[in-house]
Amino acid sequence: MSSLVFGLATVPDLLRLLAVPVFAWAAYRDLETRRVPNRTWAPLLVVGIIALVWDAWLVTELSPYRQQLFAIQVGLSLGLVAPLGYVFWRLGGFGGADAKAVITLAVLVPVYPTFYLASGAYPAYGAPLGVFSLTVLSNTVLVGLFYPIALAVRNLPNGEPTPAMFIGRPVAVEDVLSEYGRLLESPEGFTRRGLDIDALRMYLRWRGVSFAEIRETPDRYRHPLPTERNDPGDGSIVEDERALTDGGVARDEATDAPRPAVRPLDEWGVERFLSEHDAYGTTPEMLREGLETLTAPDREQVWITPGIPFIVPMFVGLLLAFTFGDLLFALMQFLGLT
Repeated sequence: MSSLVFGLATVPDLLRLLAVPVFAWAAYRDLETRRVPNRTWAPLLVVGIIALVWDAWLVTELSPYRQQLFAIQVGLSLGLVAPLGYVFWRLGGFGGADAKAVITLAVLVPVYPTFYLASGAYPAYGAPLGVFSLTVLSNTVLVGLFYPIALAVRNLPNGEPTPAMFIGRPVAVEDVLSEYGRLLESPEGFTRRGLDIDALRMYLRWRGVSFAEIRETPDRYRHPLPTERNDPGDGSIVEDERALTDGGVARDEATDAPRPAVRPLDEWGVERFLSEHDAYGTTPEMLREGLETLTAPDREQVWITPGIPFIVPMFVGLLLAFTFGDLLFALMQFLGLT
């Protein structure tokens, strides 16, 4: 496309290598804290725009076919890959940092770079479509498939097989607050919609109690302080006063079938807490079940899942894309499918 810098690559492709240290740092942050600052992505977006404009100028020296191919590849990256990051975030499949990382990749690496070393040109395997950001994403998915297998192997010595062993690990209940992730247990057993531990930390701070205190005397905190109780109403007579005093379930006199309580107690004060704070999509039921699970007297350990820190396999997928190329296309070639 143009003269190479030191015979290695074009200037835009060398600029794109800045993604490696930035994604390495973001992957470390994602593992350690599940938090990646927004300021991480802005510099890479600027670099991506500069590299893209530079490439657009260089491609004018090539044939009309190569110019059209470049436009299609950039269009797919910006018009397909970038929106995918946003859509998956809106659907809850991605965190905010994951979506920003995908959008950044769509701008930074829309087309395949080429690096010339003594051993040859890299990436070695390019996908026919030639959209590099798609290659990074497909690599990320394939790398991520090994995560459940690795967890299951690691968890085999921990006791009886459980669905949780493929997506989580056991931790001592007393150590839960030192972890990031989500509970995989409720009072009824395994669940994929357990309590987010971040939400638990928020709740404890809101109530001004420690985890040790709430575990030691759960009955004291199960019934909220007077200021945290429900609206007392207007003092009128209620058909079943139990519904206002003990949170019990009223029954229909004719059929003896359960009917909803008029104003059941807000056990643990979770409804008031969640009415004031958006705790990562936590519902009152999820928070109550999590608290009941963690304060059970015979509970010593609980299964949690950290989720898949998506930026970690994305960083590995990026490294593989820069060096090996497209894992999926290479696999399909090996199987004779292309």
